Amino acid sequence: MTRKFLADRLDNVKESATLKLNARAKELKAQGNPVVNFTVGEPDFDTPAFVREAAKTAIDKGQTRYTPVAGTDALRKAVADKLKRENNLTYAPAQVIVGTGGKQVLFNAFAATLNKGDEVIIPAPFWVSYPEMVTMFEGTPVIVKTTAGQGFKISPAALDAAITPNTKWLVLNTISNPTGEVYSCEELQALGEVLKKHPHVYVLSDDIYEHLIYNGKKFATIAEVVPELYERTLTMNGASKGYAMTGWRIGYGAGPLPLIRAMAVVQGQSTSNPSSISQAAALAALEGDQSFLNEWRATFKKRRDLAADMLNKASGLSCRVPEGAFYVFPSCAGLFGKVTEEGKVLETDTDFANYLLDKYHVAIVPGTEFGAPGYFRISYALDDADLKRGCEQIQKACAALTPANGKIASGM
Repeated sequence: MTRKFLADRLDNVKESATLKLNARAKELKAQGNPVVNFTVGEPDFDTPAFVREAAKTAIDKGQTRYTPVAGTDALRKAVADKLKRENNLTYAPAQVIVGTGGKQVLFNAFAATLNKGDEVIIPAPFWVSYPEMVTMFEGTPVIVKTTAGQGFKISPAALDAAITPNTKWLVLNTISNPTGEVYSCEELQALGEVLKKHPHVYVLSDDIYEHLIYNGKKFATIAEVVPELYERTLTMNGASKGYAMTGWRIGYGAGPLPLIRAMAVVQGQSTSNPSSISQAAALAALEGDQSFLNEWRATFKKRRDLAADMLNKASGLSCRVPEGAFYVFPSCAGLFGKVTEEGKVLETDTDFANYLLDKYHVAIVPGTEFGAPGYFRISYALDDADLKRGCEQIQKACAALTPANGKIASGM
C-alpha cells in the first residue's frame, strides 16, 4: 500500500482566493485581453523615494548579512517608538517581532499557540487567510456572521455568545479587509467589556491598514482603548499598505514577551530573519517624514467616492461607502435570478464574478471567499482611468442582464 505523501493538515486548507484570482486576471491580460484587475490588495503608488534610498544605502554599506531572527535592534526599537507615538502603547523592543510580511506574523502566532480543538473567533466578512491558517494548525475557526446593517462589525452580544472554554483568540481586523469598515473607540470599548469577563481569550489585532483612514476619523486599536487587554493582545501591523511596500515583505507584531519569544522560535526554524535590506527600508519608513500619506489618503478617498458612486448606479448593486483601506464591498444579491446574454442564470456571487471576467474582462473577488455570500470586493488601488473603465464595465454587465421568466429573485 502506498502511503499518502502530502500532509493531512492540508486536506482542508484552500489556496488563497485573492492570489489565485489575481493570477488568472494577469494570465488573461497577458493573452491580450483588456482586463481591469480589481482583485489585488496593494497600493499602486511607488514606495517613497526616501525609503528606496535607505535600501540602496544599506546595500552599499554591506548590510547584507543575517540579522537577529526577530529583526534588527534598530527596527524593533523603531516599531516600539511608533506604537508609543501613534497608538499610546508602551512596548520594549524585546516585545516586538519583525516578520516576512504581516501574514507571517499572524502565521507564527497561530503556530506558537494553537492546539487541536482550540477555537478562534473570526468575524465575517474576513480576510481570506485567517480561517485557513487556523485550520492548518488544527484549530477550529468559529465564524461569526455580521451584516451590512451592523457595519459588518461583530457585536458585543455576538462575541459573548461565541466564546467557549475552548476559545483562544479573537481576530479583530480594523480597518477591515474586505469591507473597509472601522471600529470606533466606543465599539472597541464595548467588545473589551465582554473580553474582560473571559480572561482566557487573547486578541489578535490586525491593524495593517491603520494609515488609510478617511473623513478625519481617528484610528484606534483595542490594546490602546482597553488597557486591561494589553497583556492579552498581539498588535500586528506592517509596511506593506501604508508605505506601498508589499513586495518588500515586512510586517511586525508587539505583545506579551512569552508570546513574542515563542513566535521567534517558530520563525527561527522556518524563514529566520526577514531581508536585511527590507528591514533597513522599513526603518526609514517608520522614522521618516510621513507627510506623503496625506496626498495618498486624498487620492484614495477620491477613488473610493468614485467607485462607490458608480457601483451604486449599477442596476442591482448596492454599495456602502467605507471609512478606510482601499476596498469597497458591494452587494450583488439584487442580480440573483437574472440571466446573462448567453442564457445562464446568476445564482451566486461566484457566478457574477465569472460572468464579469469572462464577458467583460473585469476581475473581482466573490464575497463567498470572505465568508459573505452575495457580496464582492473590488480594490480601488489602481489608476483613475482603469478604475472608471472597470466600473463602467460593471455597469454595462449589470444592464445587460434580463429577468428570468419575467421575475427577478428577491436576493438575500
